Amino acid sequence: MPRLISPALPAGALAALVQPVLPADGLVLRPWAPADADTVLAAYGDPGIQRWHARTMTAEEAAAWVEAWPDRWRAESGAGWAVTRDGAVVGQLSLRRVDLGEGLGEISYWVLPEARGSGIAPRALRALCGWAFGELGLHRLEIAHSQANAASCRVAGRAGFPLEGTKRREALHADGWHDMHLHARLSDDPLQD
Repeated sequence: MPRLISPALPAGALAALVQPVLPADGLVLRPWAPADADTVLAAYGDPGIQRWHARTMTAEEAAAWVEAWPDRWRAESGAGWAVTRDGAVVGQLSLRRVDLGEGLGEISYWVLPEARGSGIAPRALRALCGWAFGELGLHRLEIAHSQANAASCRVAGRAGFPLEGTKRREALHADGWHDMHLHARLSDDPLQD
């Protein structure tokens, strides 16, 4: 069915780019590498990550998760980065969903237990915003997290994503349905430090 308006970004806008390495105030966001699969496996074994992401992984699934990101980039359905500090992976940040026609990306993130509380997630988010808005040209980035996840709410706020509302019983977690907070940042919102 023909659209009456042009897409915000044309098909091919993401796939035409090389996935960048992004500096992030003492951190580096880089594409995932096969050698990172053991870290991903350990991350999804952490009860805190399991609680909010509602999944675990086998070694084979972790390797497949890492290997899938280049295909998702080429398919323009997502983009994932390993968040590193001093060369070691300390977290992940991804555009878990991309809609170029709407100029929209949905963000997911986690930080390993030993690195939590040091501002990693907000710094990584700000770097991703700079690239997603400035280089790729997205119009809107969203974060959805369980209303019970106060740490994610603080991260979103510190990275310049105001709370827009609550999506009632939107996500199924191990303990039942969770209301989800929706945060968003627009390309012309002021930068946060």
